[in-house]
Amino acid sequence: MSRHDDQQPVAAPATRRSWPARLFYDALWILSRTLGVALLGIRYRFAEPLPPQGGLLVISSHQSFLDPLLLGLVCDRRISNLARSSLFRFGPFSAIISALDAVPIDREASSVASMKTVIRKLQGGVALVMFPEGTRTSDGSLGDLKGGFSLIARRAGVPIVPVAIVGAYECWPRSRPFPLPGRIRLEFGRVISAAEVAAMDDKTLVAEVKQRMAALDAEARRVRSAAPRFLSPRRSALSEAPQGPLDPRQGLTPGGGRRQDSRQSDSRQSDSPQSDRSQQPATAERPPSPPV
Repeated sequence: MSRHDDQQPVAAPATRRSWPARLFYDALWILSRTLGVALLGIRYRFAEPLPPQGGLLVISSHQSFLDPLLLGLVCDRRISNLARSSLFRFGPFSAIISALDAVPIDREASSVASMKTVIRKLQGGVALVMFPEGTRTSDGSLGDLKGGFSLIARRAGVPIVPVAIVGAYECWPRSRPFPLPGRIRLEFGRVISAAEVAAMDDKTLVAEVKQRMAALDAEARRVRSAAPRFLSPRRSALSEAPQGPLDPRQGLTPGGGRRQDSRQSDSRQSDSPQSDRSQQPATAERPPSPPV
């Protein structure tokens, strides 16, 4: 092993959770995901699978208070969020957010201390969400990104995955005290590897992530607007599938090839003289007149 390899930081093992905490998380995940799909119409797409282990920084657009929950519901891997330390002072609520892997951040402490806390968690193998816009959007659009996440990712030596959320603002804008049913879509971009992160300076990395998030945001809006509003998840998934024959022997297509074939057969039938005669109204034959 080379001298350079000896100097590489070794990630601390991920925190082991008690079985009640794991059971609570899993039960809440199943319940929330079921309600989320039914009431919020959650749809999502990953450009590639997330790394199954090791530190990961999830950089997402921030549309509403639902965003941390949405990210946790669509990912098979457990996702942690930052929470101000004052939320941990109330015992029952502290137990809940601790079971949900929230990371306490002291807003009264220096930004350097908070940054060290986040870096330590990432190096310990945690997948952590950050919203670099700093606050929820005021109109549903993607805002400017603050560059603190780039320094954290480079110091921790972890990959980044950009995410765009669309539709959560319409479900829960700032003007409403409670969320409403709607349709929400999440687009996960390609993972920026730790090597790629290390090769870029802070300014370049922020610009790269912003460009990818803007493209993901546009794609999420396009797919969301094109999808029929009142479809079951099965039909909604079918509407996003590429058009093509489902069964070459029958020539059926998702766009309605059967109906097109029936129209063609109707047209061929109407062109034949026999068909024209069959479509004429029937008239009763008059009996011949008796001879005079």
